Amino acid sequence: MDRILIINGPNLNNLGKRDAGHYGSITLADIEERVTARAEKLGVKVAFFQSNHEGAIVDWIQAESGSAAGIIINAGALTQVGYSILDALLDSKLPVVEVHISNIHAREEFRRHSVIAPYAVGQIAGLGYRGYIYALESLVADVEEASA
Repeated sequence: MDRILIINGPNLNNLGKRDAGHYGSITLADIEERVTARAEKLGVKVAFFQSNHEGAIVDWIQAESGSAAGIIINAGALTQVGYSILDALLDSKLPVVEVHISNIHAREEFRRHSVIAPYAVGQIAGLGYRGYIYALESLVADVEEASA
């Protein structure tokens, strides 16, 4: 299997410093370490990218999607407005799982809308860092079933 791309948007580089009530105390490096360990057990490779800039995320999707089997994305605050990210995801023709550390559906109204969700194979919200692991497990299973 090719790699799974894992993308994090604005402010996720500040995990561990942000509101612990919503995001816990885990850092992005901690999440990457845990996801990498799970990926190794699943026999897949993962590639991580984080940016606070929408265009950089689009550029990375375009550059990396050709050698990937799927995408996990936490677009952060770009979830509601990242149409250029959505277009890059759609152009990749890869299965996408959207992840949010906090439960966006139990927060402010504006956080509840996602431009990505209608096109994703699934959305995981509110399960903390474990959401990334569950997304990886689900995406790997989907890709393996589709290629069987």
